[in-house]
Amino acid sequence: MHFDRTLLLEMLQDAIGEEELFLVGLTLSDSVLPKVTVTLDGPNGLAIQACATISRRLARRIDEHYGEDSAYSLEVTSPGADQPLTDPRQYTRHIGRSLALKLADGTEKTGVLTAATAEGVEIEEVIKQKTKKTTLPAAFYPFADIQEAKVVISFK
Repeated sequence: MHFDRTLLLEMLQDAIGEEELFLVGLTLSDSVLPKVTVTLDGPNGLAIQACATISRRLARRIDEHYGEDSAYSLEVTSPGADQPLTDPRQYTRHIGRSLALKLADGTEKTGVLTAATAEGVEIEEVIKQKTKKTTLPAAFYPFADIQEAKVVISFK
């Protein structure tokens, strides 16, 4: 069985409905048992109940189109805490948390996210020196300059 990506995206949009969720990733693997992995996020994250609801809705649409006897695996999930932020809409809920940025020019910045706009983010970079940390004034980084951004997980 081969899934049509465009059709799956339409089905998924229909399954999401009016919920304030957005697609972060869609992976299709053509193996013995085809697997569809959908990664969703939202302004307040994604509850496990929402994953289950959307999974049921999407499975129903896939079965209606491809036939109920179609063999496939479906996973609807949220991005893990260690996953990079890939959509500008993901940044807003992380304001106040520490981010690690890898910029397109190869430099790396780590600091507290102070603002997120449609164009980029503002962080207060923390520089570690021998015995102390220095926090620089907030600087703006456009999304076009950010190669990768991850929330720094802290276990205090």
